[in-house]
Amino acid sequence: MDTFMAKTAEIDRKWYIVDAAGKAVGRVAAEVAKVLRGKHKPTFTPHMDTGDHVIVINASQLVFTGNKATQKTYFRHSGYQSGGKFTVAGKLLASRPERVMEMAVKGMLPKNRLGADMYRKLKVYAGAEHPHAAQQPEILEINVR
Repeated sequence: MDTFMAKTAEIDRKWYIVDAAGKAVGRVAAEVAKVLRGKHKPTFTPHMDTGDHVIVINASQLVFTGNKATQKTYFRHSGYQSGGKFTVAGKLLASRPERVMEMAVKGMLPKNRLGADMYRKLKVYAGAEHPHAAQQPEILEINVR
């Protein structure tokens, strides 16, 4: 039996929508990263982008478990000397909830050009509205708290 290798013409991409209201950030991000990578398909090929598009709505209603809202910090740098800035997770979730989900998913994808292509298929929105109705996304149930 030969090992299956997906070809570019054979890749079938779907659109999924995830409602993140009341769910833990990391648990949702792990499932979204799996779908973006294509690991949920039997045609998964490690060196090809076989994943699907994912829309995450209600990112403003995500929750952190434990004390992460007050203890977890996010770091960014402006590029200038002494340009480092730390932001507490709870504050970032209140001001830019889309960024919290994007950073969590990006950390779970490969750190190369293939991972960058997968990351481009992620769309995150703070509210329940999104402009991707024309793609007819299917609901992706994530059974986590």
